Amino acid sequence: MKEDLLIPVREFVSNLVRWRRLLASAACAVIAVCLCAHALLGENGWIAYRHKKAEYQNLQQELRRIDEENKRLDAEIRALKSDPKAIEKEAREQLRYAKPGEVVVLLPEPRSAVQTPQPTESAHK
Repeated sequence: MKEDLLIPVREFVSNLVRWRRLLASAACAVIAVCLCAHALLGENGWIAYRHKKAEYQNLQQELRRIDEENKRLDAEIRALKSDPKAIEKEAREQLRYAKPGEVVVLLPEPRSAVQTPQPTESAHK
Protein backbone atom coordinates (compact mmCIF):
# COMPACT_ATOMS: atom_id res chain seq x y z
CA MET A 1 0.00 0.00 0.00
CA LYS A 2 2.83 2.39 0.71
CA GLU A 3 4.25 1.68 -2.69
CA ASP A 4 0.93 2.52 -4.31
CA LEU A 5 1.13 5.97 -2.77
CA LEU A 6 4.77 6.46 -3.78
CA ILE A 7 4.18 5.83 -7.50
CA PRO A 8 2.02 8.96 -8.04
CA VAL A 9 4.44 11.03 -5.95
CA ARG A 10 7.41 9.81 -8.02
CA GLU A 11 5.55 10.56 -11.25
CA PHE A 12 4.66 14.02 -9.93
CA VAL A 13 8.28 14.72 -8.97
CA SER A 14 9.49 13.39 -12.32
CA ASN A 15 7.04 15.64 -14.19
CA LEU A 16 7.99 18.56 -11.98
CA VAL A 17 11.71 18.07 -12.75
CA ARG A 18 10.94 17.76 -16.46
CA TRP A 19 8.91 21.00 -16.44
CA ARG A 20 11.60 22.84 -14.46
CA ARG A 21 14.25 21.75 -16.97
CA LEU A 22 12.02 22.81 -19.85
CA LEU A 23 11.32 26.17 -18.20
CA ALA A 24 15.03 26.72 -17.46
CA SER A 25 15.94 25.89 -21.07
CA ALA A 26 13.29 28.28 -22.38
CA ALA A 27 14.53 31.02 -20.03
CA CYS A 28 18.12 30.48 -21.21
CA ALA A 29 16.96 30.66 -24.84
CA VAL A 30 15.06 33.90 -24.21
CA ILE A 31 18.09 35.41 -22.45
CA ALA A 32 20.36 34.35 -25.34
CA VAL A 33 17.99 35.94 -27.89
CA CYS A 34 17.84 39.15 -25.84
CA LEU A 35 21.64 39.29 -25.59
CA CYS A 36 22.01 38.75 -29.33
CA ALA A 37 19.44 41.45 -30.07
CA HIS A 38 21.25 43.83 -27.71
CA ALA A 39 24.59 43.02 -29.35
CA LEU A 40 23.14 43.80 -32.78
CA LEU A 41 20.68 46.59 -32.08
CA GLY A 42 21.87 48.08 -28.79
CA GLU A 43 23.31 51.55 -28.24
CA ASN A 44 26.83 50.29 -28.95
CA GLY A 45 25.79 47.28 -31.03
CA TRP A 46 26.95 46.10 -34.42
CA ILE A 47 24.60 48.36 -36.39
CA ALA A 48 25.63 51.43 -34.36
CA TYR A 49 29.26 50.43 -34.91
CA ARG A 50 28.73 50.31 -38.69
CA HIS A 51 27.10 53.77 -38.64
CA LYS A 52 29.91 55.19 -36.51
CA LYS A 53 32.52 53.63 -38.79
CA ALA A 54 30.90 55.18 -41.88
CA GLU A 55 30.70 58.55 -40.11
CA TYR A 56 34.38 58.24 -39.13
CA GLN A 57 35.37 57.54 -42.74
CA ASN A 58 33.34 60.55 -43.95
CA LEU A 59 34.99 62.76 -41.34
CA GLN A 60 38.44 61.48 -42.32
CA GLN A 61 37.71 62.27 -45.97
CA GLU A 62 36.49 65.76 -45.06
CA LEU A 63 39.59 66.27 -42.91
CA ARG A 64 41.85 65.34 -45.84
CA ARG A 65 39.96 67.76 -48.10
CA ILE A 66 40.25 70.57 -45.55
CA ASP A 67 43.97 69.85 -45.05
CA GLU A 68 44.54 70.07 -48.81
CA GLU A 69 42.61 73.34 -48.96
CA ASN A 70 44.61 74.63 -45.99
CA LYS A 71 47.90 73.78 -47.75
CA ARG A 72 46.69 75.51 -50.91
CA LEU A 73 45.71 78.62 -48.96
CA ASP A 74 49.05 78.63 -47.11
CA ALA A 75 50.86 78.50 -50.44
CA GLU A 76 48.68 81.35 -51.73
CA ILE A 77 49.46 83.42 -48.62
CA ARG A 78 53.20 82.82 -49.03
CA ALA A 79 52.94 83.81 -52.69
CA LEU A 80 51.02 86.99 -51.87
CA LYS A 81 53.65 87.94 -49.28
CA SER A 82 56.66 87.42 -51.55
CA ASP A 83 55.79 86.83 -55.23
CA PRO A 84 55.32 90.07 -57.20
CA LYS A 85 53.38 88.29 -59.97
CA ALA A 86 50.84 86.89 -57.50
CA ILE A 87 50.46 90.32 -55.91
CA GLU A 88 49.94 91.93 -59.33
CA LYS A 89 47.38 89.26 -60.31
CA GLU A 90 45.29 89.87 -57.17
CA ALA A 91 45.55 93.64 -57.58
CA ARG A 92 44.34 93.40 -61.16
CA GLU A 93 41.46 91.01 -60.37
CA GLN A 94 40.16 92.39 -57.09
CA LEU A 95 41.14 96.04 -57.15
CA ARG A 96 40.80 96.50 -60.92
CA TYR A 97 44.28 97.97 -61.22
CA ALA A 98 45.82 98.45 -64.64
CA LYS A 99 49.24 99.38 -65.90
CA PRO A 100 49.66 102.74 -67.61
CA GLY A 101 48.30 102.55 -71.14
CA GLU A 102 46.05 99.54 -70.47
CA VAL A 103 42.28 99.71 -70.76
CA VAL A 104 40.14 97.78 -68.28
CA VAL A 105 36.89 96.50 -69.75
CA LEU A 106 34.27 95.50 -67.18
CA LEU A 107 31.45 93.34 -68.39
CA PRO A 108 28.18 93.31 -66.49
CA GLU A 109 27.58 90.21 -64.44
CA PRO A 110 24.95 87.92 -65.94
CA ARG A 111 21.54 88.28 -64.41
CA SER A 112 20.55 85.06 -62.74
CA ALA A 113 16.92 84.29 -62.05
CA VAL A 114 15.73 87.89 -62.26
CA GLN A 115 12.04 87.81 -61.50
CA THR A 116 9.77 90.16 -63.35
CA PRO A 117 6.64 91.21 -61.50
CA GLN A 118 3.60 89.27 -62.65
CA PRO A 119 0.45 91.30 -63.30
CA THR A 120 -2.35 90.54 -60.89
CA GLU A 121 -5.97 89.95 -61.86
CA SER A 122 -7.01 93.34 -60.52
CA ALA A 123 -4.58 95.02 -62.93
CA HIS A 124 -6.38 93.45 -65.92
CA LYS A 125 -9.79 94.80 -64.91
